[in-house]
Amino acid sequence: MKIGKGDCAPALAAPLGSPRFAFFYFLISFFAIAGCAAPGEPIERKPPTPEPVKDLAVSQAGNAVSLKFALPGQSMEKRQLEQPLSVQVYRGFRLPAVGGGAAPGTASSNPTLLVTIPPAMLDHYMVQGQVQFVDTLRAEDFSPSGGREAEYSVRTFVSPKKLSPNSNAASITIYPAVDPISDLKAEMTRSGVTLFWTPPAKTVIGPAPSVALYRVYRKESEAAETSEASGNAPETTDTETTAPKSSFVRIAEIPAPPFTDTLAQLSKTYLYTVRSVIQYPTEQLESADSNFASITPKDIFPPAAPENLVVVFVPAISGSPAYLELSWAINPATDIAGYNVYRSEEPSRVGVRLNSELLLTPSFRDMNVLPGRVYSFTVTAVDRSGNEGPASASASGSVPAENQ
Repeated sequence: MKIGKGDCAPALAAPLGSPRFAFFYFLISFFAIAGCAAPGEPIERKPPTPEPVKDLAVSQAGNAVSLKFALPGQSMEKRQLEQPLSVQVYRGFRLPAVGGGAAPGTASSNPTLLVTIPPAMLDHYMVQGQVQFVDTLRAEDFSPSGGREAEYSVRTFVSPKKLSPNSNAASITIYPAVDPISDLKAEMTRSGVTLFWTPPAKTVIGPAPSVALYRVYRKESEAAETSEASGNAPETTDTETTAPKSSFVRIAEIPAPPFTDTLAQLSKTYLYTVRSVIQYPTEQLESADSNFASITPKDIFPPAAPENLVVVFVPAISGSPAYLELSWAINPATDIAGYNVYRSEEPSRVGVRLNSELLLTPSFRDMNVLPGRVYSFTVTAVDRSGNEGPASASASGSVPAENQ
């Protein structure tokens, strides 16, 4: 049998068992084992290298530096990152210039790796789409003679062998903040909620500069509605050690304690905190929050005693019996609900209340007096919270006997 050009079965031309047959059988078996016609195995992709962070920003509050930045979304090859990222945070200090102080433009000392945040923990640092990390400073991080310039950077990675390039460098001059206030108290006074505290005198490295001012912050407590609905709203000051979830609003800047919040509303629960501010050569620095003082304002202060009480005898006219007419000055308080009138036949005693309901006007007619007796009258004011004030000065009156 002849084999034409291009035939792919030359082994068939050799007799079975011949050396030529064995050779071709070997070739066929080799290529079959090598899989020359089979598809190749999938090639493992290398882990991507993330792009560098480009928006790192830092700020100091108290003895801590807050870092904020957005995670990269692409690799260096401009491909979308699908794997979760880890984050590394670095800090270095700029080398001092000749003559002391920070030297802008000089290189930082070897940056120190502060923390590595694994993907499983990254959600704990995410706030409104950004990573927020707080570097708590220690006494040795500050310069004894003044400010010290710190420089921060971050890197991200999918694989530790494929670290991203360094982020933008974010520099800040750090100063020691004054110790936070620890004895903030809130009390209800006639003018409003009054805050008291002791001015701090130290920093983590020694005596503090003079406090330039204090900033007072307030928020309405989230527990207020629940407490009031259950009838258990607290009436006294409470001190909390943990910050509430929502942010505070600054309501005042004052040079020294105490401070009175005249805009606090009754029956609402408020939380207060105070921060001390000291002035450094280039900036003002707030302390950390004080302890949190909680209070529910209640009107516990009765109105002042009415004044100018006058008792006038009105004789009988046209069959109407004689009576005593009382009048007094209007109480100047803005929350007066009404007045009570008391009568006694003994000037040293308050006597009994004559009106069954609060009097809305500063006048009263006593139609139940008897001729020939002398009566002593006093008046009190009552506010909308039910507080009854002290009695007025007494005033006397009488209806003459018929033979008089």
